[in-house]
Amino acid sequence: MTSPTALPRERVVSARTAVFIVFALAGVAFASWASRIADAKAGLDLSAGQLGATLFAMSAGSMLAMPSTGRIVNRFGIAPTIRVGMVIGVAGFAVVGAGVDLAESRLVVGLGLFLIGSGIGVWDVAMNLEGASVERLLGQTVMPKFHAAFSGGTVVSALVGSAMSWASIPLLPHLLGSALLVTVVGFWAMRSFLPRDLEEQEAAASGAAASAAEQVCDDADTGAAPKARSAWLEPRTLLIGLVTLVAAFTEGTANDWLAVAFVEGHELPAWAGVLAFATFLSFMTLGRLLGTKWLDTYGRIPVLRATFALAVVGSVLVIFGNAWMAFLGAAIWGVGVSLGFPVGMSASADDPARAGARMSVVATIGYLAFIAGPPALGFLGDHVGVLRSLLAVGTMALLVQVILESVREPARDTTTPAPAPAREAS
Repeated sequence: MTSPTALPRERVVSARTAVFIVFALAGVAFASWASRIADAKAGLDLSAGQLGATLFAMSAGSMLAMPSTGRIVNRFGIAPTIRVGMVIGVAGFAVVGAGVDLAESRLVVGLGLFLIGSGIGVWDVAMNLEGASVERLLGQTVMPKFHAAFSGGTVVSALVGSAMSWASIPLLPHLLGSALLVTVVGFWAMRSFLPRDLEEQEAAASGAAASAAEQVCDDADTGAAPKARSAWLEPRTLLIGLVTLVAAFTEGTANDWLAVAFVEGHELPAWAGVLAFATFLSFMTLGRLLGTKWLDTYGRIPVLRATFALAVVGSVLVIFGNAWMAFLGAAIWGVGVSLGFPVGMSASADDPARAGARMSVVATIGYLAFIAGPPALGFLGDHVGVLRSLLAVGTMALLVQVILESVREPARDTTTPAPAPAREAS
């Protein structure tokens, strides 16, 4: 195909670097808020249930924004879409900081979180689409490493947040400074994204090349399925979405509640709770860096069975261990949740012709965890304590074992193709 080969490999590698940067910046932005949740809870004097309800606003913003991201990308391109998300997020950070430090209002904070969720939701889908395009053009598996960049950004940002919390720096200057830095660097990096016309040609070429094969597969799987059926009607896509939902829940629970659980459950200072969160993020990043080799060597199913089991062990240590065992548990939990979400994204893109539609469905289902998770954990926290409410993590990680077969690699993907044939096949 002309579209994948028309761009020099060096140009695609440059785009890959830009995607790494944008993923890392998304992690920085997210953890800037996540690392100060315990401080916001204390500053607003919120119960666990009230905090969960407030966090719901961020999830709702993401869920409302994500379904329209595909249309925005199709009309304006990926880089402009991410820029819009960044600007909305910056506005949200300003509102959240003002809501905690100046207005001391849950309503204002909720409005800011809604804006942050909307901005990051648009940003998230668009950068994953860019990552999938780069991955296909390179003919190499790099998606887990993109997500490792996100995790690495969260680690750095969480450590900064821990220092800010220790120094009693107010949220407003911290969040504004982080958001502005992320926006400036992000706008600069996106100049190296793939040209929009090439992305459109590559998508069109992929669709033309795969349409006949897709119809054959649909007929074989479902018995004369409609040629252009919605991705929302595909059983495998929905099951992948459920796996991704559990992965998002086990990861998102730690993002929202781990620091609070260490502070309230283990009676540690706020800065130590943030360090526990940073420990979780560090080992999640390590799992994603090592995960590509694990997946290539053993395959998706065995690796996910093992890592979800580690999430169970880690969460149990956090809940029932002493403070030191809880830190060990946070590390094990981080490795345990490291691969579920990126594998879900990769599985949804097994067929490049349907990658955009299926990835949007899987991401939307996955983000349901961020809607249901915070208020559910807050409700449980009001009744059994935040620490014991984390038992829900182990329960979900055990149940997901039943449907992991849905993410199995197609037979044609059991070997790694050479870059040139992969580009031609796209």
